[in-house]
Amino acid sequence: MSAPELLVLLQAAAEAPQAYDLTAENVFLAFFIMLGPIKAIGPFFAATRELDPGKLRALAFKIFVFGVIAVLLAGLVGSAMLRKWQISTPAMMLAGGLIFLLVALQMVLAQYEKDPPAPAAGGPQVMHLVFPVTVTPYGVAALICLMALSGSFDRSLTVLGLALGVMVLNLLAMLAVRPIMRWVGPVPLQILGAVLGILQVALALQIIVRALQKLGLPLTT
Repeated sequence: MSAPELLVLLQAAAEAPQAYDLTAENVFLAFFIMLGPIKAIGPFFAATRELDPGKLRALAFKIFVFGVIAVLLAGLVGSAMLRKWQISTPAMMLAGGLIFLLVALQMVLAQYEKDPPAPAAGGPQVMHLVFPVTVTPYGVAALICLMALSGSFDRSLTVLGLALGVMVLNLLAMLAVRPIMRWVGPVPLQILGAVLGILQVALALQIIVRALQKLGLPLTT
């Protein structure tokens, strides 16, 4: 399954709001890329290098709890506000795509920085590690759209449950961050981050083009 297939998550709902043909696999894949541990493990490791194992575990669980709360609020409150304010799906796609593009460009350009940023004075910034590192703005946009267009209570529970499942994967990755960095090492993760960053730039541009098409601009892909 290629990265551009993630467009189905929003495009299909925009084209046929009454038909919800998205599989749980599609939804999970989108959440794993947008909210999953791949992009968060590096910043978390850098922020916790000086912590002892006990404090690291406590911080991981704290980030997990705040992440779950953020996902629940985004999914339940955000989707309700989206429907109440009558914000169109293409507009939400465009907003999410623009944020996705800016973050993806930042990921790509970060590879050219000479020195990694030093850990913040006073210890890790918990809320920064929660948002936007773990609970990303574009992941929130996707969650809100999928919840608003789910069409039934059972489907809404499935979407929300998959998002919470990805939060559990984030927790496991944070708890095992030091063995992961020791056995895998930073270089493979940097290469993977660079590849994902380039793919995310392309995907973000595709989302923006799709959104503009839905808004009536005569664009072709």
